[in-house]
Amino acid sequence: MKLITILLAAMLPLTLQAQSPCKVETFKTDSGREVAVTLIKHGTLAISYEGVTIHVDPVGAYGKPTDYTQFPKADVILVTHEHGDHFDKAAIETLWADGKTQFVANPRCVELLGRGTAVSNGGSRILPGNIGLEAVPAYNYSEGRTMFHPKGRDNGYILSFDGLRIYVAGDTEDIPEMASITDIDVAFLPVNQPYTMTVEQCVKAAKILKPRVLIPYHFGNTDLSSLPAQLPGIEVLLRDMQ
Repeated sequence: MKLITILLAAMLPLTLQAQSPCKVETFKTDSGREVAVTLIKHGTLAISYEGVTIHVDPVGAYGKPTDYTQFPKADVILVTHEHGDHFDKAAIETLWADGKTQFVANPRCVELLGRGTAVSNGGSRILPGNIGLEAVPAYNYSEGRTMFHPKGRDNGYILSFDGLRIYVAGDTEDIPEMASITDIDVAFLPVNQPYTMTVEQCVKAAKILKPRVLIPYHFGNTDLSSLPAQLPGIEVLLRDMQ
């Protein structure tokens, strides 16, 4: 059985304004290596593992301003889809290091940026640090919502670090494809109707995925207080990820 230890830490100040540092959740891989996930805001994460820095959906101006000059340059930038709260050319340019940074995203974002590697649903890659990447579907299916995230366009990502599997769902509902996603240690699931999931859909998705740890994100004003009681056996971490 994998052992996951969760530590809270402070990281670099993230904005030009005086704000509290972001939380960092630290998890252990099968061999005891650390994977540190910085919870920046909304759908934005930074992941550090064995000297490799991965930024997921880096966005500067949306919500609380984020000063990316305070972060190390990216080895990998992952983007799920082209909406402005996930795809920000200015933030990408700030994090970019020529000859180092890999941009991996769904085909539309690669087209918009004009460079990078396109990965569609079902695609996979090996990232620096021998980190496994799987792109999985992320979409709306409910009537009246399908225009937000149409099926086949956007990605969620599963990242594998020495046996530790982290699922970053992107903007999605509790889609049937989640039933084929297995052995997830940490799941980031979005909860903000009508764009992603309701609380009820998140509960359903979590019961299907059975992660060891659930971190709801991208939740706006949604009240998540009932989630822990509805998911016995899953450690639910409620963090500042509106």
